[in-house]
Amino acid sequence: MTTAPLVPRSADEQARLDAALVELFERRITFNQTLGLQVLSVRPGDVRARILMRPELVGHYAYGRLHGGVISATLDALGGLALMVGIAERHPHDNTMQVMHRFAKMGTIDLRIDYLRPGLGQHFIATAEVTRLGGRIGSTQMRLVNDEGTLLATGAAAYVVA
Repeated sequence: MTTAPLVPRSADEQARLDAALVELFERRITFNQTLGLQVLSVRPGDVRARILMRPELVGHYAYGRLHGGVISATLDALGGLALMVGIAERHPHDNTMQVMHRFAKMGTIDLRIDYLRPGLGQHFIATAEVTRLGGRIGSTQMRLVNDEGTLLATGAAAYVVA
């Protein structure tokens, strides 16, 4: 008995997967809507999102700084998104539905944020990269910069992925 060779995702299927990831991240995870996270890229090695500064996100009323909890939540969310992209890349033969199903049990188990500078800016860009993707645990490193490119915070996190 022979089995059919596995066929990698087509460009159309990859586009559907990318759109599903953006939909999940921006619309279905409603807390990300509260933060105002907008996905800029879901390519392997280039996972980025943006937040516009708004009065609802201010943590220090006198200086108009971005709240530390917003920074933490943003970096945590981006770490999770980077792992989703990594999981999709690890399973290149899965269709969009199969890949999306793999995220059902994901969750943060450890998160460290280093606040380096005050959260000042008109908008902020968060990036994340996968540092390890095992069978059950994935690890990431994240960065947040302002509209001038100044590094404001870094993070490292571990997530249950299976």
